[in-house]
Amino acid sequence: MGDSSVPSGSPNAKSDLVDRDLAVSNNASSLETIVQSFQDSMSLGKRHKFWETQPVGQYKDVGDSSLPEGPIEPPTPLSEVKQEPYNLPSAYEWTTCDMDSEEICDEVYALLKNNYVEDDENMFRFNYSKEFLSWALRVPGYYQSWHIGVRAKTSKKLVAFISGIPARIRVNEEVVKMAEINFLCVHKKLRSKRLAPVMIKEVTRRVHLENIWQAAYTAGVVLPTPITTCQYWHRSLNPKKLIDVGFSRLGARMTMSRTIKLYKLPDSTVTPGFRKMELRDVPAVTRLLRNYLSQFVVAPDFDENDVEHWLLPNENVVDSFLVESPENHEITDFCSFYTLPSSILGNQNYSILKAAYSYYNVSTKTPLTQLMNDVLIVAKQKDFDVFNALDVMHNESFLKELKFGPGDGQLHYYLYNYRIRSALKPSGLGLVLL
Repeated sequence: MGDSSVPSGSPNAKSDLVDRDLAVSNNASSLETIVQSFQDSMSLGKRHKFWETQPVGQYKDVGDSSLPEGPIEPPTPLSEVKQEPYNLPSAYEWTTCDMDSEEICDEVYALLKNNYVEDDENMFRFNYSKEFLSWALRVPGYYQSWHIGVRAKTSKKLVAFISGIPARIRVNEEVVKMAEINFLCVHKKLRSKRLAPVMIKEVTRRVHLENIWQAAYTAGVVLPTPITTCQYWHRSLNPKKLIDVGFSRLGARMTMSRTIKLYKLPDSTVTPGFRKMELRDVPAVTRLLRNYLSQFVVAPDFDENDVEHWLLPNENVVDSFLVESPENHEITDFCSFYTLPSSILGNQNYSILKAAYSYYNVSTKTPLTQLMNDVLIVAKQKDFDVFNALDVMHNESFLKELKFGPGDGQLHYYLYNYRIRSALKPSGLGLVLL
């Protein structure tokens, strides 16, 4: 469910997540362009040999309408799934990470904080909080065996990690049990040890042992074959800090005071009935969300347990708001974002960039642009520096009007062992992976 040639940490790398240049990218993201660039790279001897042996969409099959949609390979009888873990280099050993344990959670947090995804210029690095990791990994029905670590045998130090969580993802009319693979991270000093391919094979083996044969994952690099390619957009909330730390830069003919004025938001939300989501709202939000997500080709199949876990407000992890009609108390609209700061590397004045990420938003009565403007106001009140959004679902409709700028990074979505006959536009995707 991954590629031995991918740098550690990239199965969920939000490519150039921390784009410093908010200028429009000229990179086309159509599948044809991706295929062309892949074929160009093949001529330079850069074939993805690993992927050509895997049950994933292959570039040679793009546009072949005779291929059936659905699983690429049938399940293997469970008795034939490898029962023993894959062999690691002799100095290392497998460990299962119990995320209920404060001590182990601390270890995983420290490994990711110091070694996980950085931008291309090594200015920023993801800094997932311990609370976030607990939320992301201890999902309803999770398998502890899918939280996989590697330790150095002598020191017992945790030097690598990869995770999977169970999910139900609907593709067109089919609801498919899948694993979502995330947090592949190898200690910087061990990148030459070829641990990542073994870890990918091991998490795949453990997923198969639970009779699950499909997976979803994202990467900032192009592999065979994305089901869609999305772009990050950024909305400045604290433009002075963003410019000071090199996340964005002052526009041509713009002064700092004009820039601050440009991004200024109202002091309070404007939508009547706009309030924080509560536990009692879970059934109504579930109905609203399921109805909304039914229009997308690929989307999660959320039930009330999922909505309670993923969307009930959780301090410094996820924030959710809804609109309750003042007249009949019907829940008509919903919006949410999660908190993922980045460490600012090598800056004397700032150490953390506080970023909010658009999650799931549903508009039925309140215009989506108005709803999202209220969300921006709330995020600003909570001292976020920037609000990020992918151009998935209906997000494209509000990005420009609300002064989001396009980043130059792209995020590619993949399915393992499941073929979709034709690539999606980002607006056909209803799935947000952390």
